[in-house]
Amino acid sequence: MLKKWIKESNYTVIYTGAGMSTESGLPDFRSADNGLWNKKDPSKIASTTALNDNVSEFIAFYRERVLGVRDYKPHKGHEILAEWEKRGLVKSIITQNVDGFHQRAGSKRVAELHGTLQKLNCQSCASVYSSEEYVDREYYCSCEGVLRPSIVLFGESLPRDAFQFALNETEKCDLFIVLGSSLSVTPANQFPLIAKENGAKLVIVNRDKTDFDSIADEVINDREIGDVLMELDQ
Repeated sequence: MLKKWIKESNYTVIYTGAGMSTESGLPDFRSADNGLWNKKDPSKIASTTALNDNVSEFIAFYRERVLGVRDYKPHKGHEILAEWEKRGLVKSIITQNVDGFHQRAGSKRVAELHGTLQKLNCQSCASVYSSEEYVDREYYCSCEGVLRPSIVLFGESLPRDAFQFALNETEKCDLFIVLGSSLSVTPANQFPLIAKENGAKLVIVNRDKTDFDSIADEVINDREIGDVLMELDQ
């Protein structure tokens, strides 16, 4: 049924979460067995408070994450979505992920709700740098401000432009496909609901069940996202 819906849809929007990235090998934050937040307290390491009061540990943690992203690459699922965009089957991607894999795979219209690890910005003057600065152990701007990843920290709002783009895309779509998100993080998890309220079909592909399964038109559990997308692409 999903394959038929994709072919018939005039405006398909994809929404991706951590499950999309873990299939590339990246560790998850919230999984019960090996999530990063099981080992670290986010309020002490990934917050505006940590950036201001504990900058050395903040930088050490995020340098490790920047280096970690470099060790992995987009998987076949990312590449299929990028190809679907070129063919007009997918209009845009909304992602909670900060690894930049969608863009590396070739997707162009991507709303990064939680920012990206591929860039840094100065906490003082907002100048933008490549994450290569962290790789080279360069942590300060020419103005002497601290360089931080261009991601949303605990205690910060979602980036306005990305949020507005995501909202506009969600309101105009007729098919909204969730790939690898538990849909447990607010306010980002409101987009599937908004899509449904605006008349779109809602499909959720996630290894585990979500609280939104009951309103979805189709739910696919216990499968690799890459496998599902390859099957649909045939």
